Amino acid sequence: MRTLIATLLLAFLTVPQTFAAQKPIVIAHADWSSSIASANLVKAVIQEKLGRNCELVATDAETMWQLVADGEADVMLSAWLPDTQEVYYNKYHDRLDDLGSNLEGTRIGLVVPKITAGRFTAGTGLRNRPYLTTESIPGLRDDAEQYKHRIVGIDPGAGVMHKAKEALKAYDLDDTFRLVPGSEVSMVAELSHAIRHQRWVVVTGWLPHWIFARWELEFLDDPKNIFGKTGYIGTMARKGLKADEPEVYKVLDAFNWSPKEMGQLMLWIQQDEGLFPYEKALRWIRTHPERIQSWLN
Repeated sequence: MRTLIATLLLAFLTVPQTFAAQKPIVIAHADWSSSIASANLVKAVIQEKLGRNCELVATDAETMWQLVADGEADVMLSAWLPDTQEVYYNKYHDRLDDLGSNLEGTRIGLVVPKITAGRFTAGTGLRNRPYLTTESIPGLRDDAEQYKHRIVGIDPGAGVMHKAKEALKAYDLDDTFRLVPGSEVSMVAELSHAIRHQRWVVVTGWLPHWIFARWELEFLDDPKNIFGKTGYIGTMARKGLKADEPEVYKVLDAFNWSPKEMGQLMLWIQQDEGLFPYEKALRWIRTHPERIQSWLN
């Protein structure tokens, strides 16, 4: 009996210590729809398929890079490259494992609604012209009063904000327009309000994003290519993760999806006002079993 009690006591003491020693996989992400979607999806895959606990850390763009470079987070899935977050890549990439692209076909820039005034079509059956007529970034100067001299932005550390500041200087608009920082939520709120009331608005925008599925929007022409061409979203892991967590590392290395696939998850999350992203990620896993299996293999 004493031997049995001693064995049970040893098991009781040992198992919690072993479990406690297994630290969660920490995923750093920014407070953007795309970053929230990818972070929650990968968390769900690692937890549900590998049985490893994950922890999400929401922060700003640069801190996201810094946390992984410093080893305080294990991975980030939102490296917008080669142009958008070039400044962070140059600063931190020597201290990171670059796992390459997880999504191809990104784009950033200044975005305006292309919504028609009044009814979609005129009495003749022809489509009405959009109430907002600006076509290019240089053309913003002629319509500055209509926009109230404001460009509605997101968090100041975001790559699209850095590029927007460059664009204002490059096109000599920094004396005419003010780049207003905020968040993705506040930017979308202003965009939605302006569209409902047919007011002029220009925002910092990016693809993939669910707003392009909800409204007809258009990037302003960028003749000087300040915002760059299409790019990709990359995965960056901390040094040593491959040796410490080989199975997790394999999934992170294999993870990739299309803008359409990401857009579906982002839209599901947005439909519940962003309240249940993990549950929506589980739904995505159930509806894309072959894609999930390809990452696990």
